[in-house]
Amino acid sequence: MKILMVCLGNICRSPLAEGIMKTKVPENFVIDSAGTISMHEGEHPDKRAIQTAANHGIDISRQRSRPVTRADFETFDKMYCMDIDVYADVVSKAENATERRKVALFLETVGDHKNAEVPDPYWGDMKDFEDVFQLLEKGCNAIIEQILK
Repeated sequence: MKILMVCLGNICRSPLAEGIMKTKVPENFVIDSAGTISMHEGEHPDKRAIQTAANHGIDISRQRSRPVTRADFETFDKMYCMDIDVYADVVSKAENATERRKVALFLETVGDHKNAEVPDPYWGDMKDFEDVFQLLEKGCNAIIEQILK
């Protein structure tokens, strides 16, 4: 199974989701993250995301931001988007229904259709990053439960 976590800049939410997911899946799974914009391409995750992950024993410090590419639709089985705008951007890159079916809102997997967006903690503080971490952990657990059924 190959899973791509996607947010806007690939420096906060999706790197955290990638890091969390990698601690929960078998080694034969491929987990990566990307953003819908290339503004932070090549950069490490936000220092607050790195610290939040480290507080939970997860090292995301070596990750590098990259934008979503057309090749991702061929490489990945599922692409989980952190919010509706990110979802719309990724779906707009899909060339057919098969590719569109690979794209999902991350929190819809948890069954939370009312609040299906993972808030972007970029403009917040460490508490916001911790809150996002907790949401992402819940979502990753739900994804794994669905995949490993």
